[in-house]
Amino acid sequence: MSRQASTFSISDLAREFGITPRTIRFYEDQGLVAPQREGRVRVFTRRDRTRLRLALRGKRLGLSLAEIKELIGMYDTARDERTQLAEVLLVLGRRKAALLQQREDIAAVLGELETFEKQCRELLDDGPAEAAGKTQAA
Repeated sequence: MSRQASTFSISDLAREFGITPRTIRFYEDQGLVAPQREGRVRVFTRRDRTRLRLALRGKRLGLSLAEIKELIGMYDTARDERTQLAEVLLVLGRRKAALLQQREDIAAVLGELETFEKQCRELLDDGPAEAAGKTQAA
């Protein structure tokens, strides 16, 4: 398979993107790619290859399958690239906000863990008899 090829086999695409043929068949089942058939063999076009690349990028960014389908579908129907880009920015903004919130949540949980670890270490350092008394007082 060369970059100039106009069609690709499922093996070509799997090898190029480092995924399994099963993954490609899943994206086909979801309507993200639509290979032609030559008997039982799937024949993918450059359009399918591009759509697969976009789907994999969306997955890496943590987008949902519905978001990926919506964004890829826009490239088939929209004539105005600005509308497409504006929608992409909205989806990316929502994903970024979710990740920032997760980062804050993780920082808070890590802080709580550190506090609890410190308390446990202090109890261990005080020795068994004193630690038992502190535990009962708490």
